[in-house]
Amino acid sequence: MEQTLSIIKPDAVQKGVIGKIIDRFESNGLRIAAMKKVQLDEKTAGGFYAVHAERPFFGELVSFMTSGPVVVMVLEGENAMAKNRDLMGATNPKEAAAGTIRADFAESIDANAVHGSDSLENAAIEIKFFFSENEVL
Repeated sequence: MEQTLSIIKPDAVQKGVIGKIIDRFESNGLRIAAMKKVQLDEKTAGGFYAVHAERPFFGELVSFMTSGPVVVMVLEGENAMAKNRDLMGATNPKEAAAGTIRADFAESIDANAVHGSDSLENAAIEIKFFFSENEVL
């Protein structure tokens, strides 16, 4: 049983589509093992996205991720990481397949509605970043 991290980003939270996005996960066999709504500060967002610190978009990414609340989740299920990435669609919503979360709810490559772990190794690191062991059920 795999686990992966998913974040519903500030743009999607502000649009009021949290429930619609969660329904996509649950309707496709993913179970929510942990979930919380949080307001990221610059230190937390910067720490989470530290891998991108040297990239030109880092400051804008941190600013966006701190612009409003996010919903952080641990999704669990068979092939959870790959399934989540398929459900999200391409990073650029203009390139995302019809019916994916980003095609349906994202505005731009920057405000792209959701984050999902890109590997099982990163999923484990990202889950520990946001959740203690006793919070993942």
